[in-house]
Amino acid sequence: MGVSEDCIFCRIVAGELPAQVVAHDEHSVAFMDINPWRPGHALVVPRRHARDLLEIDDEDLAHVFRAAHSLAARMRERLDVDHVVLYNACGAAAGQVVPHFHIHVIPGGPEDEDVPPRPAEPVDRADIERAAAALRG
Repeated sequence: MGVSEDCIFCRIVAGELPAQVVAHDEHSVAFMDINPWRPGHALVVPRRHARDLLEIDDEDLAHVFRAAHSLAARMRERLDVDHVVLYNACGAAAGQVVPHFHIHVIPGGPEDEDVPPRPAEPVDRADIERAAAALRG
């Protein structure tokens, strides 16, 4: 494991690609999804590359889930949402798009589906930036 030079999430973690980072520590980075399922949708990834749930080591998995837990609490507080869904797909057949372990942290309101479908159209970047600003810190 470590870093994969052809992995988009490894490049975001390294600061080589832009992202709306909302939290980070020595083990994980949380940033806004560029194609969010609903406003405020973020991802939490380990700093060390692991392809999926079956490849990530126990220590990194624990750190990523703690970071997702913290981010979910921040979403409930700062985005005034009803619930938060944590979602992980393991492998392309399950819908995993980027082969770097990640947890989707998806806020929702009382009328929202538990796990929404991916949007067909790109979302306005300003909406992503507003949610990121609310979640930082």
